[in-house]
Amino acid sequence: MAKKRYAMVIDLKRCVDCDACTIACKQENHTPPGVAYTRVLRKEVGEYPNVRRQFLPILCNHCEHPPCVPVCPVGATWKREQDGIVVVDYEKCIGCRYCMTACPYGARFFDFGENYSEPLNVFEAQASNEYGKQWNRANGNSPIGNVRKCTFCVHRLDKGLEPACVQTCMPKARLFGDLNDPDSEVSRLLAERRSFVLKEELGTGPNVYYIT
Repeated sequence: MAKKRYAMVIDLKRCVDCDACTIACKQENHTPPGVAYTRVLRKEVGEYPNVRRQFLPILCNHCEHPPCVPVCPVGATWKREQDGIVVVDYEKCIGCRYCMTACPYGARFFDFGENYSEPLNVFEAQASNEYGKQWNRANGNSPIGNVRKCTFCVHRLDKGLEPACVQTCMPKARLFGDLNDPDSEVSRLLAERRSFVLKEELGTGPNVYYIT
């Protein structure tokens, strides 16, 4: 099977700051308070009355050279050989948080075991199916005490589905595909449009691209 290089392209001209991506991600991965795999940064530019808002959706960049991987003392995080997605093994993770310190994008979060409701509501009581497994947070089970991050929804990709944030994005500002396929939509867009990545100077090789 040919090796893939999965990437996400975010069209900043299409993003309308609706937060559907953030909500869809939380719904899909059952993330607790303080854990948000995808977020939208906002700022106002200019002075009244000539003021406009800028939006920047951010998530794990699934770097070509992820600095989070070599610092893990137990090998709980690594880059998948078949598609380049950076993952975390909750059963190996010891919660040292070295990877969080190493990540220059602030894309990793620690699960302190907090919940939105006490006792748990029906939604929170459901297990997360990240990595194709059932993670039940009851009684302090994993992923409580582990570092968590965006996985590009590998449990969906393995079923032939798009990441939840891509499927939900109403203005189609998010696109996902294989950069090793020159005919993929993400490859075509990057060939045709001006793009940038975050903190390119660090040499991490992000696989989340922004087009303008």
